[in-house]
Amino acid sequence: MIWEQELAALKENGLYRQLQSVETLNGNGQALVNGQKMLMFASNNYLGLAQDQRVIEASIQATERFGTGSTGSQLTTGHSIIHEKLETKLAQFKQTEAAILLNTGYMANMAALTTIVGKGDLILSDEGNHASIIDGCRLSRAETVIYSHADLDDLEMKLQSNRGFKRTLIVTDGVFSMDGDIAPLPGIVDLAERYGALIMVDDAHATGVLGKDGRGTSEHFGLKGKVDIEMGTLSKAIGAEGGFLAGSRSLIDFILNKARPFIFSTALSPGIVAGALAAVEIIMTEPERREHLQCMSRRLYEELISLGYTVTGGETPILGIICGKPEQATLLSKDLHKYGIYAPAIRPPTVPIGTSRIRLTLMAQHQEPHIDHVICAFKAIISNDRDNREMTVPIG
Repeated sequence: MIWEQELAALKENGLYRQLQSVETLNGNGQALVNGQKMLMFASNNYLGLAQDQRVIEASIQATERFGTGSTGSQLTTGHSIIHEKLETKLAQFKQTEAAILLNTGYMANMAALTTIVGKGDLILSDEGNHASIIDGCRLSRAETVIYSHADLDDLEMKLQSNRGFKRTLIVTDGVFSMDGDIAPLPGIVDLAERYGALIMVDDAHATGVLGKDGRGTSEHFGLKGKVDIEMGTLSKAIGAEGGFLAGSRSLIDFILNKARPFIFSTALSPGIVAGALAAVEIIMTEPERREHLQCMSRRLYEELISLGYTVTGGETPILGIICGKPEQATLLSKDLHKYGIYAPAIRPPTVPIGTSRIRLTLMAQHQEPHIDHVICAFKAIISNDRDNREMTVPIG
């Protein structure tokens, strides 16, 4: 069979993937991975809210009241009072007129890009954007032009050389999920205003993390009201599941009436929605989680740089340890595994060829001893001390 041949090629090229059995333990930065106790440095649960007892209790209470499923799309039976409360809270949090829930961040990007633009329009997309943006651009039927990653000069050049479209949309991740760097949003806003373009920001990895109050990339740069379409997820810092779009009332009404991923999908379950609502309220009232996370992330970034590693990021909880070839990233992941650190190798097509890496993600549950442990492991690995590398270090 053809897929057997392709699977063999994936294995030969170091690109074969397998599922791991992961069970989070006690909300203390640890997990059971295939039955082995590990420090978790691969989760998007940045603020630890997926294990917060208040979030769990809110989810349980909503499930007991409303049932396990929403029973229909939001336009039929799936839009309960709890869905309405979360959409109102998300709009308040993002400081926009309105917000709308979708089942995943992927679907939120698809909904926006296949609805807001179409044939005769232009999309300018950062080359580092998430796969959901790439797929949304393809399905939009708009002309899509890729600009070099975070390169404002290239973006302006492509704005200048692509005129005559009905609408022009610039779309970018706020925080890039594999590098941990932040989009140059002030420059993008300036260009959009000068060339009459709309702006869409995928704030999946910025929501809850960036900005004084965790509102994301716009708040981080002091650009309230300058982004036309903000997309976010409930599945990362918010610690639940799902996605959302936030913007003007007319934009959200348009999505509600026209976006196929919204219209033809069963709504999120009430338990998930209630948990997300509780988590957003915590984010808005407990900045110390975010402050601690930023402190731990910065320290680990600086220590790894000082050891001689090539590290991307530095301002967010995402650190990319660049290895190059897939087999090099896989070897580093296995070495870390021996030290009780779970950090899988990230390989093409998730990242460009030649940039395979370890993607370390930090959580608010990580404490100084956890960071010390990771630093010691990377120090031993780079020193090529085989005796140390082959030790299995227990996690306390």
